[in-house]
Amino acid sequence: MPRTKIGVFDSGVGAVPVIEAIRKQLPDLEIVYKDDKLHVPYGNRSIEQIHSFVRPIFQQFIDEDCKVIVVACNTVTTNLISQLREEFAVPMVGMEPAVKPAAELTKTGVIAVCATPRTLSSSRYSWLKDQYAKGVKVLEPDCNEWAMMIENNSVDREKVANTINEVCETDADVIVLGCTHYHWIEELIKTCADGRAKVIQPEEPVIKQLKRVLEQSV
Repeated sequence: MPRTKIGVFDSGVGAVPVIEAIRKQLPDLEIVYKDDKLHVPYGNRSIEQIHSFVRPIFQQFIDEDCKVIVVACNTVTTNLISQLREEFAVPMVGMEPAVKPAAELTKTGVIAVCATPRTLSSSRYSWLKDQYAKGVKVLEPDCNEWAMMIENNSVDREKVANTINEVCETDADVIVLGCTHYHWIEELIKTCADGRAKVIQPEEPVIKQLKRVLEQSV
């Protein structure tokens, strides 16, 4: 019996930890991974540009008979997933900043969301804050260079540590990793925040949603 095929997309290497997590929990899936290293990072590009990059890649997933597409890119999810769902008749599971669980976890009433400029400026992200973070102070540190540092394997550990230290000193006790690239430096961030802030990212909720979608559609 052929294995169910799913597509996983990210602009660059960010999805690799996500794929490892999916494989661990859903080993029977056949995973087709596509990225767009030619145009990475997406975080500073226009929505129109990003759409022109991802549309043909998503068409390839359809052509290769993928039953579900995991959009392992917060920038694409928060800005384009609604449009892509209209354009392609295939279920999509998106990754977006875990604002709701962060707001539920905080004791200080302050959380930090580490994400790309394009994610932070999206209407979806604004909706997440309005819906789930009322009465919570949301810090949005400048992580503009992080994705490219990770993509080029040239992480400035001191720069990352300084950013995390700043949000912790501003009373953030939950830090949201709102870009899959940042999963590569999750341990560094956890070390910097140790004893001061909990670090969360959306891999587990995404895998749960993927399981639900597969049950319904396959």
